[in-house]
Amino acid sequence: MKSAVRLLLLCFLIIAPVSAYQLYIDCPSEIYVGQTLKITGNSTLPSGTSFNIVMYRAGYTATQIDSATVTLQDSKSKTFVVTFPTKGLTGGQYKVELQSSTEFEGKLSSDSITMKLVKINDRSAEITFTAPVVQTPAEALRIEGSIKDLGDGGVKIEVRGPDGLVFGPTWVETKKDLKTGDGVYAKKVVVTTPGEYEIHFTDAKSYIGEVTVIVSEPTTVPTIVETVKTPATTRPTTIPTTVPTTTQSPLPPLLPFIALGVIGVAAALAGRRKQE
Repeated sequence: MKSAVRLLLLCFLIIAPVSAYQLYIDCPSEIYVGQTLKITGNSTLPSGTSFNIVMYRAGYTATQIDSATVTLQDSKSKTFVVTFPTKGLTGGQYKVELQSSTEFEGKLSSDSITMKLVKINDRSAEITFTAPVVQTPAEALRIEGSIKDLGDGGVKIEVRGPDGLVFGPTWVETKKDLKTGDGVYAKKVVVTTPGEYEIHFTDAKSYIGEVTVIVSEPTTVPTIVETVKTPATTRPTTIPTTVPTTTQSPLPPLLPFIALGVIGVAAALAGRRKQE
């Protein structure tokens, strides 16, 4: 009897783990603000199974930051990758985990790992950026400023823009500021496409952070064509001079004199006749 019980118990111990599904997630224990949090995982759940991986801000109450849906594909390992951006987050403790669901209750093995903690450090305050954050195409891209306490050394700079990687990652020399001990950097990267450019900074210790610079649209100066207007030629208006109309006597000018002569001759003839 005891042998039978032991056999049944042994069978149960062997069969139970096999009948339970396994799911494991993993991620770095520490990253920096601005870096992408990458979660990798694998599972023995059936292909086509979907579930959510959720990112929370850890604390007295968990605050959800982001989530992503995973659907297992037809593969032997059934691996998956989930990424969460950390740009704009504050430093602190976070966690990622499989979103609880009644679908998985009692189906996952006891050794499954469904939650991980990650510390996100914020070094972005160590970056001082003195170049304009809005630049014109003529001056872009000016990368100038300092890194706190870096001194004489170097900072690795990477620039990404609308078209992808533009510069680096390349180490750029820094010069120690004698007053503060900060490492001063200066670099000019020529870009021609307007848009947002993310400048990432890393030193020998770790990733520091990023600065976003906006390259504005080129200003189009309108071409002003001066139109020279030719003054219209004004022809002088000829006002005809009015010649006063001379009223002529119906009689020719010599006629009065002829009449007087005739009268005189007639008078002379009449005087002679009287004398005779």
